[in-house]
Amino acid sequence: MAPEQSAHYGLLQEFVDALFLRDEEVARIDIVVMAESYGLNEDLIEIISLLPPGIYTRVKLCSQINSSLSSHGWGYYYGTVA
Repeated sequence: MAPEQSAHYGLLQEFVDALFLRDEEVARIDIVVMAESYGLNEDLIEIISLLPPGIYTRVKLCSQINSSLSSHGWGYYYGTVA
């Protein structure tokens, strides 16, 4: 039997959508600050904190987040981003 999805499933997708409402690129520091104020749980904050320094397009950020989710085995539990 597969584990249930988290109550926070899909929250990272909402977060990514909010990040890129107005900007095509976002700095890591802005991503981290917004994640902390967005109400992400500890696991999701951990995923965001693993981002290397830099400027992120949506595609680059999604790739990094999905890679971290995959390496933690959390893709099904929290959902991936696009």
